[in-house]
Amino acid sequence: MTIGLVFAASFASSVCAQEFLAGSGTPAAAFPKPDRPVADIISPIWHSEKERDAAGEPRQLVDLLGIKSGMTVADIGAGSGYYVIRLSPVVGPRGRIIAEDVVPEYLQGLRNRVRDRGLQNVDISRGEPHDPRLPADSLDMAILVHMYHEVAQPYGLLYNLVPALKPGARVGIVDAYGPTSQHGTPPDLLRCELAAVGYRQIGFNRLSGSDAYLAVFVPPSVADRTPPQAMVACKAH
Repeated sequence: MTIGLVFAASFASSVCAQEFLAGSGTPAAAFPKPDRPVADIISPIWHSEKERDAAGEPRQLVDLLGIKSGMTVADIGAGSGYYVIRLSPVVGPRGRIIAEDVVPEYLQGLRNRVRDRGLQNVDISRGEPHDPRLPADSLDMAILVHMYHEVAQPYGLLYNLVPALKPGARVGIVDAYGPTSQHGTPPDLLRCELAAVGYRQIGFNRLSGSDAYLAVFVPPSVADRTPPQAMVACKAH
């Protein structure tokens, strides 16, 4: 296929914001349930976009995570598409943003927003609470922003995310300080839950202008993931 035809096919797919699903990973029943409250999914947004822009949250994330042109970034729990819209120009025409969510209504809103803006480097992906169902070896970065506390099966999600991550990929998680029942995640609990799967924290920054933090993790290899039967759920204190 010529470069022109490849570009045309990519443009058509992106503007139509077609969903895709990778093959299913390990089922949810294989993993321990989280030993802490799971917050309800109540909104596709966290604060208004104007408030988040004023706090400089996207700029901080781009700088701290080193997101750059040509990267493929998965926005897991993309919601209204706040980061999808802002990261699309950062990764540029040679990069991709995969906008993943589990709520069909949010995905429809994302599809419309991507279409209306004519974004050519965005794909829409429907996942499951225990499995983002993303293409193998496709991601340079995955971000989970203000939604980790809403993940019903975090151990499964993190385990099934690993095959989608390229060697050297990073995972960035943004959440508020506070208990999961109040739409935050205590940093120690977050570290414990990711370590239970085999992730290692390499960075932690409080984000200026908000009550949130960014924690950065290196994922395990597929072979080095903690087996589901050996995982022990972390308890919130």
